[in-house]
Amino acid sequence: MRTYNEKISIYHGMASTVAVNFSGNFFPIFAITILGATNYQVGLISSLPPLMALLMTIPAAILLNRAQTQKKLVAVSVLLARLMFLLIIALVFIPSQPTQAWMFLVIIALMNLPNTVANVGWQTFISGLVPESNRGTFFSDRNRLLTIVGLCSTLLIGILMKDASENVIAYQILFGIAFCFGLLEVFLLMKHDEQPAKIDETSLKKKTMDWSIFKYKNYVSFLVAALFFNFAWQMAWGIFNIYHVRVVGVTIFWISMFSVGSMLAQIISFPLWKKWAEKRSNTLVFVWAAIGMATTPFLTVLSTNLFYITIIQTSSGFFLAGVVLLLFNLLLEQSPSEVRTYCITTYNVLLSVVAFIAPQIGIWLLNSLGVETAMYINSILRLLAACLFFIVYLKYARKPGLTL
Repeated sequence: MRTYNEKISIYHGMASTVAVNFSGNFFPIFAITILGATNYQVGLISSLPPLMALLMTIPAAILLNRAQTQKKLVAVSVLLARLMFLLIIALVFIPSQPTQAWMFLVIIALMNLPNTVANVGWQTFISGLVPESNRGTFFSDRNRLLTIVGLCSTLLIGILMKDASENVIAYQILFGIAFCFGLLEVFLLMKHDEQPAKIDETSLKKKTMDWSIFKYKNYVSFLVAALFFNFAWQMAWGIFNIYHVRVVGVTIFWISMFSVGSMLAQIISFPLWKKWAEKRSNTLVFVWAAIGMATTPFLTVLSTNLFYITIIQTSSGFFLAGVVLLLFNLLLEQSPSEVRTYCITTYNVLLSVVAFIAPQIGIWLLNSLGVETAMYINSILRLLAACLFFIVYLKYARKPGLTL
């Protein structure tokens, strides 16, 4: 039976999922079809958020460590981020299209300053509210329920707006709905039952960083492998966006269908990944998921047929479910409880560096070598990331007597 906080967290996640599905999923096509964004600017849509996260993660950690209740800080941060949707709605009234595209990027950057505080805060906040013994089951159930909500909302968008890919008002409606669900996010965050933390005044000066986290070999090995995997994973995000819109010519309907197929696979597979992880270990099962992710870029460019790409996106959702579930579980698992906030903060800071660089390298490869070669290289890098996690498993995470 779920606790009160677990139920509220699921409701909050549902509102957050709808807000993201009605906004971020359509930022690239909005930028290309309405704002006339270049390939470089499309790449920045993926790169700017982690750059802002890099600037804000350490200040966010300091704020969170000093806060007696984290939910208020997280809620205010979410509110500030969702208010940016209103600026995006008003963006089309700027007369110059090139200016619109650059202003859109500025808003994306500003949005991710409070988003960083919210993300870091939620990770530490929820880890304290959910017992470790119930963490795997809770996140598996939560992810599956949120994916169902995401599927329904995305399917609705695809059906209602299938012929509106170049309609400005359609995007304004989407972002307006996203803002409304953002307000619901804030309300539900404040409904969590959080006990005020006791702050040790004498230790506040020591709260900026704890370098002792690097003496934990399990954490360091996870950190290296996870950063390389995220580099390989995120390098292709901009390439996928450009390939889908410019080469394949997708519309809002087909973007929605790609997402629906992916989410259907995730709904089905979340319990499977949880079951496999409990039987084998999070690290080994993550290797399987990473190998599956490595096939997606290669398979995607084999055909521009929209039904074929929908099938590939659906199959990628199966492996994405494993990545989403296991990567966060691994972070919490490999972060010692006494320094968990510092471990999470360090991971997010370094992840921000990787996530800023990776899409830019992906766009550079696309412009230099073409979309197909860039995708092939990305598949190879993702496969190497899976190999690295397997090495980590053999050296640090393998349990005695456990078979492969």
